[in-house]
Amino acid sequence: MGGNPGSKRVAAAALRLAMSESREDEHQLRRLYAEEGIRTAAVDYGGEFIPAVKKIIERAVVAAKREGVIRESHPEEGAVAGATHEALTQILPKAVGLNIGGKVGIARYHDHISVAVFFGIGLLHLDEVAVGMGHRAAL
Repeated sequence: MGGNPGSKRVAAAALRLAMSESREDEHQLRRLYAEEGIRTAAVDYGGEFIPAVKKIIERAVVAAKREGVIRESHPEEGAVAGATHEALTQILPKAVGLNIGGKVGIARYHDHISVAVFFGIGLLHLDEVAVGMGHRAAL
């Protein structure tokens, strides 16, 4: 896509990272997006959904700071936490009471911050898939 990446491009980057199947794929995507000026991070997670919500949000904020997606400031941390919470809220109806496993993708270009979650949801051998997306603006 030409021009400056906007919220749609940043959201697509977060989703592609969340859907990456290996660390190698993830690192390749992160290099590609870095060339476009999009800063990214990703976090793997698995476990029971309800107790995991707080841990997933915390890990997303920590990863975003560690990878330079955000600075250590209240508004930027809040933007990632809020976008992550929004994404998790979208998968709540499918995931409540069940185990999840997958990845959180975080992407930022200037004031656009997107967080995508891509999780498999398991119950015995009956697996479901869920995707959630959150977006915030941060200066």
